[in-house]
Amino acid sequence: MRFLRLLSTLLLAAASARAAAIEEITIADLHAAYRDGRTTVRQVVEAHLVRIEAYDQQGPTINSIITVNPAILAEADKLDAARAKLPTGQIPQGALWGIPVVVKDNLDATSMPMTNGFQGWKNYVPPTDAPVVAKIKSAGGLIIAKASLSEFARGGGDNINSVLPGFARNPYHTAYATGGSSGGTGASLAASFAVVGIGTDTGGSVRMPAAHNALAGLRPTVGLVSRTGVVPLDAHRDTAGPMARNVADMAILLDVISGADPADIATTKPPHRIPAPSPFPSGFASSLRKDALKGVRLGVLRQAFKPTVTDKRILANFEKTIAELKAAGAEIVDPFTVPEMDTIPRPPQTPSSFQSDMALWYAAHPGVPYGTVKELADSKLLHPLHQASTEAAVTALPADKDPATITGRNNEQLLREAFTREMDAAKIDALIFPTWAQLPARNGDRNTQITDDPKPAPDAGPTALSSSLTFVGSMLQWPAISLPSGYAGEGLPLGLQIVGRAWSDGKIVSYAYAYEQATHYRRPPASVPPLSPKF
Repeated sequence: MRFLRLLSTLLLAAASARAAAIEEITIADLHAAYRDGRTTVRQVVEAHLVRIEAYDQQGPTINSIITVNPAILAEADKLDAARAKLPTGQIPQGALWGIPVVVKDNLDATSMPMTNGFQGWKNYVPPTDAPVVAKIKSAGGLIIAKASLSEFARGGGDNINSVLPGFARNPYHTAYATGGSSGGTGASLAASFAVVGIGTDTGGSVRMPAAHNALAGLRPTVGLVSRTGVVPLDAHRDTAGPMARNVADMAILLDVISGADPADIATTKPPHRIPAPSPFPSGFASSLRKDALKGVRLGVLRQAFKPTVTDKRILANFEKTIAELKAAGAEIVDPFTVPEMDTIPRPPQTPSSFQSDMALWYAAHPGVPYGTVKELADSKLLHPLHQASTEAAVTALPADKDPATITGRNNEQLLREAFTREMDAAKIDALIFPTWAQLPARNGDRNTQITDDPKPAPDAGPTALSSSLTFVGSMLQWPAISLPSGYAGEGLPLGLQIVGRAWSDGKIVSYAYAYEQATHYRRPPASVPPLSPKF
């Protein structure tokens, strides 16, 4: 009898050890719970829907979701029915099987509007899935919702410049911005409205909200992930990218969404002019190693975050980050310098690029309202911040004839050559620097200069909205990842950025994993506390 009581106690303890809450849950934990029969896909989806209901439009009002998938519970039931046909302890194949995924609302997904944050498209439902969305579904993932974004993905420091969804709030402190333009995806993942998510990154729109929301977010090498079915901003730089609360889940999602796409010229003829290796890169999740930083040479690109434009708290935190990277086995080259970075003008995103890229997108979306850039501008439905730039695109020269665009692309190539040359000479494996030079902006604060010597525009001093350090990866079209590296101010997250050469995505993801495992900075935000019981 005593043995039976002891056995019962041990079994209860083992079950308790396996128990998991929906908040902060990982893909591995969910799959284990499915295999053990502790939960169903419907229960998992319902738990996420309860959190969205409680916190997105009520309570802290995170406002990160534009559309909840109306068929999500029926889709969950189909997965549960498929699992019921398998032997106990098994689940259907699929790296994302039964995993709720949130997708930025500039990707096509059937049965839901694709708004791009624009009120004129609030009723537009695309007829097909973007390849990224189709791959998620094929891997068993469930698109639980479409996330808020800065209108037409134009936004960095905030996520307020959109008429349709309004601004999203940072779950770590709702007075502050989420970062843009993928701020809806960032805030919803931080708040555990889904397990993983998709953002897009042109000038930093995956990495900015990743930094502000204590997430891992990757801007892949342009060409690694299809952009078909994604509304363009500048197709030379645009890419979709995975976001998650931990690097392992982010890598699983990257494995699912990456792959060549004949309809996307960047996967066969990338703008950075370096073709994809053969076989095409894959196996990102299986290559993660806790010791991946040992012997890796990391160059500190201090040119990107000079003290005159960087918050002292971020500078101090980054010195701590360097020490942590050293402790994890990395060799630090500090400073690492690329002289041309200070002499070659930073390549711009131009109205001509937007005009030319949107013309191609419109041709593939014949049913969309306001079906030309001119109709878009003439509608006057845009956010006032974007009206002028859209009007400029109407009269802009085609991208291949516009001097500013041509010069910018030539300068991008010169910078790629310069970075490659200096990294090769110093035997640098990757570059490191903060993701952001200032703490997140307060919502609605667009122009406050953070300086003792304010200057008039266009030479204004640094502001929280203009402090992104993501331009390096974007202008090179190289892979760049942001991951949590600490907190400052009123508990606001800070990000470490790692940038590698073209197609070195697997390496920098593994470096990020090693750093994450050595530091474990991710913590859930207090504004959206747990609701669901453990299962």
